[in-house]
Amino acid sequence: MKSRQGVVALLFVLALQILAPARAQTEQVQGPDDSDNRFLLWYRNYDSPPVRALVSLAFEKTPEYGPVVLGRSPEMSQGRALRELVNSDSSLVHIANVASNVERESDLTAIALPIDGGLLGLRVCVVRRDDLPKFSGITSIADLSDRGIRIGQGTHWPDTSVLRVNGIEVVTHARYEILFRMLDNDRFECFARGVSEVLYDLRLVNNPDYIIEPDLLFAYAMPSYFFVGKHNQDVAHRLQLGMERAILDGSFADYLDRFYGRAIEDLNLGARQILVLDNPFLSEDSWRIGQRTLEDLRARVDRLRR
Repeated sequence: MKSRQGVVALLFVLALQILAPARAQTEQVQGPDDSDNRFLLWYRNYDSPPVRALVSLAFEKTPEYGPVVLGRSPEMSQGRALRELVNSDSSLVHIANVASNVERESDLTAIALPIDGGLLGLRVCVVRRDDLPKFSGITSIADLSDRGIRIGQGTHWPDTSVLRVNGIEVVTHARYEILFRMLDNDRFECFARGVSEVLYDLRLVNNPDYIIEPDLLFAYAMPSYFFVGKHNQDVAHRLQLGMERAILDGSFADYLDRFYGRAIEDLNLGARQILVLDNPFLSEDSWRIGQRTLEDLRARVDRLRR
């Protein structure tokens, strides 16, 4: 319990550090048209309890904007969802939580507050039980290649480029659900999932043949933001202001504890071999946010080992 509380406190402090430069963007915002109060969250986010809970919390903290109905978008790939956000004529999706990169921050409006305190950049492997011996004793990226271990990722996920630029073989598909089938069919050996999401993934797929590999931890700067279309600034401002208020009144810390505290403990991060990867695809601001968060989280993991 002590280690979990320490990590939650750390994430809360990191959120406060990021808060100051963001505040100026919301001070002059006017409320949106009350008649337009239904927002569609990308279906993968809607189906994720922590992501949906944080969107709801941000809306609850901004009652002056009016009531909100939060809905589930049609099922679509991450790349398609981001294209729909860019399209001002589309009403299929209004909000998506995804990992950041330069292109996404250029095309869309990012609410630059990492929703999980940076945990998305800490990744573990979902593997089949029979493949577990292949991972024994790995201490470097070169070991992955020597053992023919491939990693499965989404075609449009920024992680795919990060893994490849670090010399890791990656197998992709546009649909998240299909990646589990590919794992079953020996298309790759590791489905790399964020510390903040992997327990929910396994609960959702409910396959006893899947197991979380116990020894490896991939670490790289990868802030996870809410994104909206540039034409949808009312929603962006409301999300940002709501998250700021949640940080200041302590409810964001409660949120982190509720949804991510268990993952910190159950995944035994302090006992894992850390493989540090470079991420050259972030904007300068997000690189600073992600790098600072990653360094602090790595320091916390190191202290858990002592």
